[in-house]
Amino acid sequence: MKLINIGFGSMVAAGRVLAVLDPDSAPIKRVIQEAKERAMLIDASYGRKTKSVIIMDTDHIILSAVTPDALSARLAERNEQEDA
Repeated sequence: MKLINIGFGSMVAAGRVLAVLDPDSAPIKRVIQEAKERAMLIDASYGRKTKSVIIMDTDHIILSAVTPDALSARLAERNEQEDA
């Protein structure tokens, strides 16, 4: 199982990530609110501004203070390491 750093020492299983999204659109804000109501929201931003929303295949929604570009680069790096 490959882990990816989502900021401040928090890690998620890279193979379980479905999407990494920008949190600014209204539909994503609704997804966050619904996850909070269902107790499926994990706030890994540690009080900082949320810069990305990670959707997992377990139906969990994770908030991170790392930008989507940085997270996608980390995921791509993990995929390249797996292929080698």
